[in-house]
Amino acid sequence: MNMQVLDARREASGGYKVDVTRGERVGRVSSEWFSRPDDERFLSLGDLGRAVRDRSERSRTRVVATDLIHVEANRSDGERLALILPGAEAPVVPTHWSFGQLAAQVGAPATYLRQLPAVLAGINLQYGLGTHRGEQIKTLETDDGRVELRAVTGPDYGRIYDHELVEAVQRIAGNGTGDTRWKIPGVLDWSTGIYNPRVDVTRDTTTLYASDRDVFLFLVDDLNPIEAGRLPDGSPDLFFRGFYCWNSEVGAKTLGMASFYLRAVCQNRNLWGVEDFEEITIRHSKYAASRFAQEAAPALMNFANSSPRPFVEGIRAARERIVAKTDEDRSDFLRRRGFSKGETAKIIETVLAEEGHPPTSIFDFVQGITAVARDKPHQDARLDMEAKAKKLLDRAA
Repeated sequence: MNMQVLDARREASGGYKVDVTRGERVGRVSSEWFSRPDDERFLSLGDLGRAVRDRSERSRTRVVATDLIHVEANRSDGERLALILPGAEAPVVPTHWSFGQLAAQVGAPATYLRQLPAVLAGINLQYGLGTHRGEQIKTLETDDGRVELRAVTGPDYGRIYDHELVEAVQRIAGNGTGDTRWKIPGVLDWSTGIYNPRVDVTRDTTTLYASDRDVFLFLVDDLNPIEAGRLPDGSPDLFFRGFYCWNSEVGAKTLGMASFYLRAVCQNRNLWGVEDFEEITIRHSKYAASRFAQEAAPALMNFANSSPRPFVEGIRAARERIVAKTDEDRSDFLRRRGFSKGETAKIIETVLAEEGHPPTSIFDFVQGITAVARDKPHQDARLDMEAKAKKLLDRAA
């Protein structure tokens, strides 16, 4: 079985034909794409890295006794509230996010406090700080002309800075653009089914994002497609590798990474034909920094440098493993694995329509299950079916 596609198989545009009716659809990147304003979109890893590194260099973190914090409210500005921290040269102004964290630390309802005039909110916060049972908080303060309080957490919060994640990605992807192996993805042309890995990187096509709360990065190895078997018409079934990762140095998210094989990325950054999806997350607990260094960063490097052979061999094994030869075999195979009578019939019908024959191999059943899962209106039901499909595929490998 060929591991990679020769240039001769590519279209004149440099793209290649893909079949997005197979595998899973993953919408996480698309959700990020829809929600990010222009000032949170970056055109290269270099630009993104400089932005988050500069922010980190202007920041400080420390553990503060809560009974030494003084809340200052401005009577002339009903919405202005600041904190006087021990040893600080000037008041620090909480962001919307850190105000909510501070309120949570002292057991006060942030939504209610935001509705109060600053003076009344300050009185409530001051009381909460004075009676805080934890006695200490950890702050993250950033000087951007004025000092902002960007995060308020417990003293054992294990901060992983956004620039640390970006730098780990830069070690394998460089700038993330051009002819580098790991890059911002191309775009699927729905009218032809051709995936073009070479598109201009713009605010609209980039998949590198950062805000004052988090970072999110999505890169692919789409200049090196992998052949994993054949489609019913005899053409190659092509994949490429991808990963996305995220972090929040202010405590809005865990640190995490997902790696997978996929067949295409469309204009709105939905991932199509996804297989072999793996995800790891690290909570920002006391030992988070060491776990990032020992687990997440090496996992990212290992995936980036790994051979696709195990994935290709797994697909081949699933195609070759015959588990059903009759209609009764097919129904029994699915019903024993928890599928309803209606789901069983739908899966078999889907494979027959898409493959031109009823399901016989593990791979056939996996494709049918994931295709039916895509049409499930409720996420829990879809994820349950996709998990069953993955379990089947893993057993075949």
